[in-house]
Amino acid sequence: MRRMTRYLDEDLGGAEFRECDLTGARLVGVVMQNATIDGLVTNLVVNGVEVTGYVEAELDRRHPVRALLRSEDPADLRQAARQLHADWAATIERIRRSPGIERRSVNDEWSAVQTLRHLIFVHDSWFRRCCLGSTELFSPMGIGPAVEPYRDAHGIDLSLDPTLDEVISVRNAQAAELDGWLDDATAEQLDTLAPVPPDDVWPPYARGRSVRRCLGTVLNETFEHHRFCVRDLDLITSAPPPLT
Repeated sequence: MRRMTRYLDEDLGGAEFRECDLTGARLVGVVMQNATIDGLVTNLVVNGVEVTGYVEAELDRRHPVRALLRSEDPADLRQAARQLHADWAATIERIRRSPGIERRSVNDEWSAVQTLRHLIFVHDSWFRRCCLGSTELFSPMGIGPAVEPYRDAHGIDLSLDPTLDEVISVRNAQAAELDGWLDDATAEQLDTLAPVPPDDVWPPYARGRSVRRCLGTVLNETFEHHRFCVRDLDLITSAPPPLT
């Protein structure tokens, strides 16, 4: 049984919880102002009101592509993938207008170039391995999980420091590969068991999932990390200049 930690009359102002499991947490009699919650949030009750539905509806309003990402129709998924690629292309153009911003980060988050490198890894692992059954090494410049033995395994080279253009070149090739595959994908194909190779390579928990579910991970990661990247670019560009 998980041991419950109880905080009573504690000052947690300014605290940061990162990659924490807060399932079943209860915040009673708290003061919460100017707080930010960002993550996989379901069944969240605030002052007796279940607010998850309101949040999800607002996210759908702001990002209509989310409805396409939930679809089982290959045509919708093709449209979603192309929309995500277009969104990223627009953001990359924004980055190019401010040279150097791609390596800046805020709040200990990944920089834009690190985010793109992570999406290289997502494509190699969740699409090429899980949807195509590939056993080829991952792209060396990818950034994956920090845990061992996956941190720098299967071809990843953490010593690399690629330029933005080098990273974008790989991402463009991956986008073309995904789009080409989706052009021929059928609902029956997506419903089949993912052909994950029987070896100890990331992702270790993909076996038994459908091709559709693995594809969903790729598309959702592409969407969510774009959202995070735009959020951080907005924070960087809106910050006051440093005092001299």
